[in-house]
Parts: sequence; structure tokens; C-alpha cells
Amino acid sequence: MSSINTNMAAMNALSTLRTINNNMTETQGRISSGFKVESGKDNAAYFQIATTMRSESSMLSAVNESMALAKGAMSTARVGAETLTDLAQQFVERVAFASQPGVDNAAVASELTALTEQMRTTISQSSFNGENLLLDASAGTKTVTTGIARAGATLNVTSQDFTIAGLEAQVTALETVAATVLAGTPVEADVQAADAALTAIMQEATALGVAEKAIETQQTFITELVDVLDSGVGAMVDANMEEEAARLQALQVQQQLATQSLSIANQNPQSILALFR
Repeated sequence: MSSINTNMAAMNALSTLRTINNNMTETQGRISSGFKVESGKDNAAYFQIATTMRSESSMLSAVNESMALAKGAMSTARVGAETLTDLAQQFVERVAFASQPGVDNAAVASELTALTEQMRTTISQSSFNGENLLLDASAGTKTVTTGIARAGATLNVTSQDFTIAGLEAQVTALETVAATVLAGTPVEADVQAADAALTAIMQEATALGVAEKAIETQQTFITELVDVLDSGVGAMVDANMEEEAARLQALQVQQQLATQSLSIANQNPQSILALFR
């Protein structure tokens, strides 16, 4: 049966063309954006997971940046403490030398005073972004945020505590020994006091080195973790450009055929005119 009011062939061809055009729009959108899942309507589950993972990646990157500041403070303090160790070693050697008979204690005391002044200068200059871990006021526990861990719906912030000991008190102890040397021949207690200060400075230099290494290791881990998260997100939501290019070419051919089919279907009613001639 043929009808001039309802052209089923044209309707079917138009429906097919409409579907092809919708698929082309979707494919072109993927090619232009690079995403196969750009919003919740594309794939709700993947979109939610990807958004959560992107958030974690962003937070971890921020944590990594904050650790860079902590590492800078630790590194600066370590360099300062190592310099103090060298100066304190020289101090102990001069005190031991001054304990020998016939030594000009005033000259040695002058050297010792110069060494302690260098120590004070070193401490004051061991500052990073306004933070100086060698000051006695900084002594205590320094908490460094080291990561973000998600347990189900709960987001936990992980951190690590580092014990910081100021070194101003050790320099003060050495200044006391220098005054004793100036007053007369140092006794065994003065040598022991100088050596105790040296030991304390060395221990702090070691502790700062360990803390710096721990932060550096955690930074490396977080950098790799962020890369893994970003890769996982990409696997879920990124468009496969090779597949999309091949699909677009196929759809273009289908569009041409559907257009031609619609044109043929629209010409069918004209054949009815031949019946009235």
C-alpha cells in the first residue's frame, strides 16, 4: 500500500539519519574534548570514581608542595648544624690545647670567642622561609603532613612527627667554656663540657639529616602515586583517539548513505502520479 499522507520509508530513513547524526555529535565531542566520559550522563559510575580520584590527586600534589617547604627548612637546618659541628670540633681541639701548660690562654680564648660568634651567625642565618629550626624556640616536635589516605567515605590526613632540638643552648655552654679558658687553665670538666656540646650538635645534625631523607622519600612516593592515580583516571574517562577517528569515518559514510536513502524515499510518492496519467 502506498500513501501520499504517510511515507513510512522516508520516516524510517529519517530516523536512521537522526541516530547517525546523534552518534556523530557524540563522537565529535569525544574527539574535541579528548574524553569519553565528560559528565555523569556519559557514565555515572566512572564519572564519580574519576572525580574522586582527581580530587585525591590534587590534594596529594598540594601535600607534596607543602612537604617541599618542610624539606627546605630541614635541609637548611641540617647544613647549619653540620657547619656548627665543624666549628664545635675546632672549639674542642682548642680547649684541649689550652689545657696544656705554658699555653697563652688569652690568645686561645680569643679564638674560642671567635668560633662561638661564628656559631651564633650560623644559627641566625639557617632560616628558610622565616623558619629556623636551630633556635631553641623551635625545639620540640615538628609535625609534617605526609599524605592523604581514603578509607571508604572517610578521608584521613597522614602525618609524621620529627623531634627538633635547638642548638643555641649548646653555643651558650661553649661560650661559658671560653670564659673559663680566659680566666685560667681549663680543667677536665671544661673539656668534657665542650665535648658534650659537640656531641649534642652532631646528634641534631644527624637527626635533621634523617628527617630530610624521610621527607624526600615520601615526596618521591607521592609523585609516583599521583602519576598512578592520573593514569587510572585516564584509563576510565579518556577517549581512544584511534577508535574515535575510525568511528567518525564510518559514521560519515553511514550519514551519506542515510541521506541518499532519505532522498530516494522522498521520491517514491512521485511514482503515484504515474497511476493518474
